[in-house]
Amino acid sequence: MTSFASMRFSLSWVACALPAGDGPGAIARAVANLVSRWVREIDRTRGPVFAGRYHAHDIPTASVLQREMRMLAWRPVATGLCARPTYYTKSSLRTSLGLERVREFDSKALLSTFDSSVFRARMAMRAVIRGRPPEVELREWELSHGLALAFGVAGRALPLLREVEGVAATLVAAGGPDGINGAIRLLERWVGWKLGLRDGQCLAKLSGAQGSRARALVAGLAVQSGLCPAAFVARYFHRAKATLCEQMAASRRRVGDQLLLATPIPEILEEAVKLRNRDKRSSCP
Repeated sequence: MTSFASMRFSLSWVACALPAGDGPGAIARAVANLVSRWVREIDRTRGPVFAGRYHAHDIPTASVLQREMRMLAWRPVATGLCARPTYYTKSSLRTSLGLERVREFDSKALLSTFDSSVFRARMAMRAVIRGRPPEVELREWELSHGLALAFGVAGRALPLLREVEGVAATLVAAGGPDGINGAIRLLERWVGWKLGLRDGQCLAKLSGAQGSRARALVAGLAVQSGLCPAAFVARYFHRAKATLCEQMAASRRRVGDQLLLATPIPEILEEAVKLRNRDKRSSCP
């Protein structure tokens, strides 16, 4: 957290760095920019004021567009703002469906992606948003679009808060409420299964060459997928970063490990979730 001494120094630096003749408005804007940066560093919660960076992405097909619409429609419900998508009054969904009229808003372009007939297009739109997406899918979409940050805790360091997208967002969503930690546990489970380790074996406590290899594989998958940096994985396993990085380099040179590291993350995730569900069933009384 920013100390009061550094705050005084920074404010003094702003005052000295301003060009001569700048009025109170320029000074206020400079100080506001500095303070807002401190707030963003301390409180990483996303909201209408301190939002994430603008994300632009292509929507190549009609099916992708329909998925985006479905997620947008159900997000107010997922965040507790309303009970049904059509109950949310601050989106264009109600206007597009003909439930209310808003001046200077034309929904014809959107409706035309469904059907040339307005009636049939609205029926098709209702069919798209009828079923609520699974929580994992909603969470993945939210993370990939920068509407939420992935959260992780390892060791005594400050919690890790970062933007994730693509396969990293898929891993975090599948990891459940534990965020990055849950995603790493899925990778642990898969690596342990591939190396023939005992079910439920804690890789942080596994000694010898086998443990070093397993931890290096987990770290390699986490880093190359964009889930988290190697330093976080090292703290997670209670190991030194330099040692883990050396083991990761050795792992990348082994032919067997190269094959494991080249496994697509969706395939890893599918198998890891199956293993997790199997363990849950076997632990039931």
